[in-house]
Amino acid sequence: MRRAARSTTNNIAEGYGRFHHQENIQFCRISRGSLYELIDHTDIAFEEAYIDKNKFDSLNILIVTCIKILNGYINYLKKAKEQN
Repeated sequence: MRRAARSTTNNIAEGYGRFHHQENIQFCRISRGSLYELIDHTDIAFEEAYIDKNKFDSLNILIVTCIKILNGYINYLKKAKEQN
């Protein structure tokens, strides 16, 4: 779970450091994949009783919120790419 969470922010940072919108978009897509991986990890943690239902629900809300924000950023980058 830690690796997936860190991969999310690492890829956003790496994409931001690129000079082209398309590269930034690609790294954001990789980051989004890490968030979906994190959802899978929370499902497994709940199924194996490592976390309770309240923790599971709160984590999933946070992850889904991050996915929505990241999707918005990807859409922003796509529009910026089209304008250039």
